[in-house]
Amino acid sequence: MEQTQMGGQTKPVVHRTEPKDFFLHLFTMGLMYFSVGNFIALTFEIINRVFPDVLNSYYYSGFSSGMRFSIASLIILFPLYLYLNSFLHKQYEKQPEKKELRIRKWLIYLTLFVSAITLVGDLVYGVYQLLDGELSARFWSKAAVVLLTAGAVFYYYLHDIKKGEKVN
Repeated sequence: MEQTQMGGQTKPVVHRTEPKDFFLHLFTMGLMYFSVGNFIALTFEIINRVFPDVLNSYYYSGFSSGMRFSIASLIILFPLYLYLNSFLHKQYEKQPEKKELRIRKWLIYLTLFVSAITLVGDLVYGVYQLLDGELSARFWSKAAVVLLTAGAVFYYYLHDIKKGEKVN
């Protein structure tokens, strides 16, 4: 924390979250959540086509509306997330105290919580399905996508928060 000299006394500088910081962090994290959701939805659609359900006679022709929406969303949202995330990290280099903003930490810890719950839930459901005799490539491909995606998000933000703690 920075210190300032005022009237011979040293006082810590309190860094408050400004509305700009709040909405920029909230928007960036929202973009990440929507990007991850659309990525998983798109990969599930692809898996459904690669490993069709033989009991479902629905014929896939071209891109479904869900697949088109996921692709369109990813084309717009993910590059915007990457840009804003890069912008925020450049701000942290210029003003390291911005890494200590409460909104940033709350959103990161919320994301760690959600991704950890997703990882554990995915593993529990996978074991449950295995015990029930589920051996289809379709199910295990979807479980792997969720596991890898949630794991990547968890790793990225855990690494980000630990990197910030080492600096302090």
